[in-house]
Amino acid sequence: MATKILASSSHSFENECKEIHESRGRWNHLIRALVTRTQLECRGIRETYKDMYGEDLITLLQKSSLRNQPGVSPKTCAALSLWMLHPHERDAIVAREALLQDNDTNYQALVEIFVGRKSSHIALIKQAYLSKYKTQLDQDIINIEPPHPYQKILVALSTSHKAHQADVNQHTAKCDARRLYETGEGSPGAIDEGPVLEIFTKRSIPHLKLTFSCYKHIYGHDYTKSITNVNSGEFEDSLKMVVKCICNPPNYYVKILFASIEGMTADRGAITRVMVSRSETEMDEIQRVFKAKYGVELRETICDSIPSGDYRDFLLALANKTV
Repeated sequence: MATKILASSSHSFENECKEIHESRGRWNHLIRALVTRTQLECRGIRETYKDMYGEDLITLLQKSSLRNQPGVSPKTCAALSLWMLHPHERDAIVAREALLQDNDTNYQALVEIFVGRKSSHIALIKQAYLSKYKTQLDQDIINIEPPHPYQKILVALSTSHKAHQADVNQHTAKCDARRLYETGEGSPGAIDEGPVLEIFTKRSIPHLKLTFSCYKHIYGHDYTKSITNVNSGEFEDSLKMVVKCICNPPNYYVKILFASIEGMTADRGAITRVMVSRSETEMDEIQRVFKAKYGVELRETICDSIPSGDYRDFLLALANKTV
């Protein structure tokens, strides 16, 4: 069945949907077929299937997972479900799961959303979140207990997506860099949170990236190094992670992937989250950086560390995608 699906080049997915419908119960074949598709094609198949049979493919996958049908693991079904969703719907679900994580809020997943998405996309995420969960994403972040410095940074970033001008200004970036220095390593004690949060509130992500580049040009080292040099606390540690995600996304995601694949982090959903969200944007660069940093291909690391099966096949198919 997978071969037949892959052979079709038509934008009409009726034949694929017929084959999927006729192969109900053999979801492992469906998984291998769909993961080789683009996310846009998967959404087309999902919409066509719903029009033809009145059933949602994601719902069917989730039901089969709950029934423990052969060849389908809950992890694989969850991963494929994310793959088939519209990006803003996927991010809304990721954000909700991050907020409701059992032991601790997954701030890392939330930071990736607010740093790695355009303002127009953030607005769609918030709409999808409100529609699905009947509550405001911003308010849920504010209401996190116990309070954490990440909350302040996330609220600032969320505000910036609503208020900032898209233009990147070299002069303003240099002024912001000097202000960061004066309220950080240029003064005794811990970083003054107020000016940092004000800059994060008013500036776009591209502007912040330019600001940190100016900081390095003016002071001879990365802003993250200056954060390390001051009296470090929870706010400084949180800020450092956010700045790394802004300044060098491929390097940031490579570290996340390696730690997750090797079981060095409690963030068990990181592999799926990162592979799905970055597969059609910067997977080429992630693979290059991964090989340079760890001396081994991302695909090899997945094969060595993830048990054979549909989930590993899913990850390998994403790793093989080129942008």
